[in-house]
Amino acid sequence: MTHEVLNQAPPRAGLNEYLVNPAMTEAIKRYDAQWATTRLSEAGALVGQAGFQRDAELANINPPIFSSHDRWGNRVDAVDFHPAYHRIIGAAIEHGAHTSCWSEPRPGAHVARAAMFMLFAQIEPGHACPVSMTHAVVPSLRFTPSLAGRWLPRVFSRVYDPQLRHDKGSAVFGMAMTEKQGGSDVRANSTRALPGSDGTWQLTGHKWFCSAPQSDAFLVLAQAPGGLSCFLVPRVLPDGSRNVFRIQRLKDKLGNKSNASSEIELDGTTGWLVGEQGRGVRTIIEMVAQTRLDCVLGSAAGMRQSVAEAAWHVRHRSAFGALLIDQPAMTAVIADLQLEAEAATWTALRLAAAYDSSSDEDAAFRRLATAVAKYWVCKRGPNHAYEALECLGGNGYTESFPLARRYREQPVMAVWEGSGNVIALDVLRAMSREPASVEALDRELASALGAYAAYDTHVAATRKLIAQVARDPAAAAGQARRVVEALALALQASVLIREAPAPIADGFVAARLGADRTLEYGALPPNLDLTAIVARA
Repeated sequence: MTHEVLNQAPPRAGLNEYLVNPAMTEAIKRYDAQWATTRLSEAGALVGQAGFQRDAELANINPPIFSSHDRWGNRVDAVDFHPAYHRIIGAAIEHGAHTSCWSEPRPGAHVARAAMFMLFAQIEPGHACPVSMTHAVVPSLRFTPSLAGRWLPRVFSRVYDPQLRHDKGSAVFGMAMTEKQGGSDVRANSTRALPGSDGTWQLTGHKWFCSAPQSDAFLVLAQAPGGLSCFLVPRVLPDGSRNVFRIQRLKDKLGNKSNASSEIELDGTTGWLVGEQGRGVRTIIEMVAQTRLDCVLGSAAGMRQSVAEAAWHVRHRSAFGALLIDQPAMTAVIADLQLEAEAATWTALRLAAAYDSSSDEDAAFRRLATAVAKYWVCKRGPNHAYEALECLGGNGYTESFPLARRYREQPVMAVWEGSGNVIALDVLRAMSREPASVEALDRELASALGAYAAYDTHVAATRKLIAQVARDPAAAAGQARRVVEALALALQASVLIREAPAPIADGFVAARLGADRTLEYGALPPNLDLTAIVARA
């Protein structure tokens, strides 16, 4: 009898992860991407399969292996991956999670691509790094039409080929900006670029974080005679020879183990100038903006995985005579986790919709809103994952269940593409230099006024805080995080008030803006419709 397993949740597999995510399906309809429902449903069924989930596990328990030389002593700088990793990233690229919004532009294209990216990142986040960078490189490459003409057809390809060859029809991109001595201060970079006689440049220096070194090409920052500039550096040169790209080591990361991050050395490495000499930050910032959005998408995807796994467990596990989900303390926790996940999902897809628009209004809105959301949503991810993990008890704390991996992964979205202070100061910079962005975000907030007194009070307080910072720029940096948090909560609430079902909007405003809000998940105000909220988890 003691060998019979009782009162354990069955595997959470065989579900269509798109169709069972109401926040995503509703946002897809709301933001003009309903035409992508069939594609998203197909992807949702794929990532929900037990086999796909097993591949996610295999890719992380069998991390990439770096080989500097082959058996005969030739320098190869190779990174070898488990086949499961290749199957996962291959499926993501086949479904357009990388560049479908660029290759097939239409209303809602960025929203559809964002949802597709989230579905795959929900199950396995490591591969999402090169997928994101391949997506994000497109606007930067367009600064140089000759390079765009050569590389964009390969970037748009739905075929994944992991081999490093100069003659293949597809390409995955990475990036290498930061260095040991500078980190986020990329203008302190010491990598040098000297012009050649044939239109190429020769780069020499070290990069502290080079994402996905197995990629076909990279955008790299280096100091040219005219100042800090951006360069395209391929792993394989047009004549088929290997470019000088020396991988020093792979990083032993806190988070996912499936993807490789590395330190590299460039030593007379061939590159092509992207954009104008001396305008490297301006060129690569287009890529950074897109990857910041993907950090929001990735965090939201992680929140969805966390609350869905937690809700699944408590719907199947009994304790003290009742299912966990029916016990009020647990009901409140799941409801609160769902409120956070819904706010992240709706905000992320609202941002993606702004990238679908070419209007000056939406351009101004996304300039500020992307940074605000990147700061807040990504910072909320780790504690959300922890609370969800705790719902599983001891199982959640083991690597056999996906939430331990998710808990380790969520911090990277807050660190990558600008950690907290960098992003908060960037918000202040945008507010100071681009007042139209403040006006655009304020119009977004104003569109939800009048429905909730707590929201109206919060918006009024946020406006006063913005005015205070504007009056005293010298003291603004010390208030940066406070300003961004206020803006972020207002932005999330405004989207939910306008778009989400009433129980979600009621719950979020009460739990995040109400006078009796608390610090921990599950301490919700009374009289909320928790049954309706947890049903969406």
